[in-house]
Amino acid sequence: MNLNICGVNISKKKNILYGLTKIYGIGLSLSNKICFDLKIDIKKKIINLKEVEINRLVNYIRKLNIENDLKILNKENLRRIISLNNYRSYRHKKKLPCRGQRTKTNAKTRKKMTHEII
Repeated sequence: MNLNICGVNISKKKNILYGLTKIYGIGLSLSNKICFDLKIDIKKKIINLKEVEINRLVNYIRKLNIENDLKILNKENLRRIISLNNYRSYRHKKKLPCRGQRTKTNAKTRKKMTHEII
């Protein structure tokens, strides 16, 4: 009872507006824009979509940078920032906040994060 769009299973019980947000890289505003561009009612359930609407939706979403493409693009941008060897790249390397937040009492979450940078 799921619809597979670009490798993501979306429950057919959900509204199209909130169902599209399950795809990495699509939030509420982009989901709303997609529905507006394709002239799909945002209150419509995914199960009530016609085959033609689903095909138009899939073709529209394939043109966007989503899921793995977006993750790869974000990693490349982070690597580019780190290669510049400036204050911001230093903060990224040390896994500290790089946008001016205080670190004396806060930033424990950022320090604990074990995400891969390089």
